[in-house]
Amino acid sequence: MTAPTLADPCVETTIRPPIPVDFGSRIPVVQLLSTGSTGGAQEHVYSLVAGMDRSRYEPSVVSFTDGAAVKRIRAIGVPVTVISEADDGAALKALVALLAAGPPAIIHCHMFRAEVLGARAALALGELGHVRPYLIATVHSSRLRNGQDRELLRLLTPTFDRLVAVSRAIVAKLHAEGRDTTPIELVYNGVDLSRYDHQEACCTLPEEYGLPEGSPLVGVVARLEPEKGHATLLEAWPRVLQQEPRARLLIVGEGSRREALEHQARLLGLLGEDCSGDRCVGSRGARPNAKVVFTGRRDDVPEVTAALDVAVLPSYREAQGLVILEAMALSRPVVATDVGGIPEMIDHGRTGLLVPPRDAIALADAIADLLLDHPRADMIARAGHDMVHDRFCIERMVADLQDIYDTGAITVVERSRTIRTAA
Repeated sequence: MTAPTLADPCVETTIRPPIPVDFGSRIPVVQLLSTGSTGGAQEHVYSLVAGMDRSRYEPSVVSFTDGAAVKRIRAIGVPVTVISEADDGAALKALVALLAAGPPAIIHCHMFRAEVLGARAALALGELGHVRPYLIATVHSSRLRNGQDRELLRLLTPTFDRLVAVSRAIVAKLHAEGRDTTPIELVYNGVDLSRYDHQEACCTLPEEYGLPEGSPLVGVVARLEPEKGHATLLEAWPRVLQQEPRARLLIVGEGSRREALEHQARLLGLLGEDCSGDRCVGSRGARPNAKVVFTGRRDDVPEVTAALDVAVLPSYREAQGLVILEAMALSRPVVATDVGGIPEMIDHGRTGLLVPPRDAIALADAIADLLLDHPRADMIARAGHDMVHDRFCIERMVADLQDIYDTGAITVVERSRTIRTAA
């Protein structure tokens, strides 16, 4: 991506008379997503637009790719526009044209490409004579970017009216990267407790994957990407089996590392026997005698998580880890790594267990501890459940963000008055 400029050849920049602001009865808020696939940022946007007060706000979503998240958001009646141009210049031109047709009060960006194109689009709208929307970016990831991308985000930061961090770890990251020239607000991700409080466990997992009846189930729900730490979890699994031979590991999700992780599991003797035809087991045609099952993407993650005896997140870096909160909401005991924003959610020994990243021995022993000590696992699960109810409900997250939107709407009206006075 290139640095922002008002003279972009793909965007008309002729100065026009100021266009009055008229929100009507509701404040239009556009959520801008880099991708429409499944992930923590997409789950955040889904929960946000589902929970917004429709009598006060008019939510819509723009995504730069199609995907499962787009379908979910459309299913709840929120309009979604997909801008599929891979070229940034073409995507920016399409975005500006879309926003100019009905300028929003708020543009709320999620993830890197959305931040870059959202900032450039907001600048372009101003050049086209529209009042510049109030620009927000929620920083969901602690992933380290290359120097060029990091510098681009730093240069773009003054364009934003507010940055939202999902954890104190992200706040610290933004300060370290020189992005504190714009006000930063901490708003934790929340969980829709109504979706989890009475969730029944998926009782068909043993039948689906041919697992022995009564097998203790451990699971990780995460994209199969390097930073999620699946490699360390696989390395730890033989040690877990030494302590609890009946345990089975479910790896839920898809990603670029699937083939490599399956190869690692095969080398460790965990993947089970090759199967074809009638040698496969379970209704999904799984491998016989597998100690580890790669389920791929599932649309019933709450049901699967509710069936776990222990939920694990072995990430090497993590902004917050929404799946941890979801597991806690389902009263599942959690083992996770002591990185990023995770310690802000887990009080070690009380609401979950923390282990160092990349430490297979510590990870294995923590998992085995919860599998073998049922009273302790139950105590941790109850404490985690109570903590999510007290601190991480979706209503609190939505209310905090709506407060920011209200501030933004007032700011846009003031900008409109200033422009008209100057004109």
